[in-house]
Amino acid sequence: MTGGARDRTVAGRLLPWTGADGKPCYLVSDGTGHVARLADEIEDVQIDMADALLGHAVELLAERRVTGEELHYLARRLSESLRDVKRVAESRGARLVEGSRP
Repeated sequence: MTGGARDRTVAGRLLPWTGADGKPCYLVSDGTGHVARLADEIEDVQIDMADALLGHAVELLAERRVTGEELHYLARRLSESLRDVKRVAESRGARLVEGSRP
């Protein structure tokens, strides 16, 4: 049997958060429900926060008297932000590829 419902693979949307165990969370839907809208909003917040953090990093790194603690804190926040934005990019990229399939 080819072309039937059993042959379809359903790709889940990678969500911008992880489960309690740190594993990725996925949503299988048409993209119009409450959880999909919440994920969109969270992705937008994560991108805005990354942008603001980059601005702060530029300012902090322009300072001549920055402590090791400040740099360590900045590096941790940049690392977290990069992880979040990478997840958003993976999720959106997968949906672009999925949307281009016949």
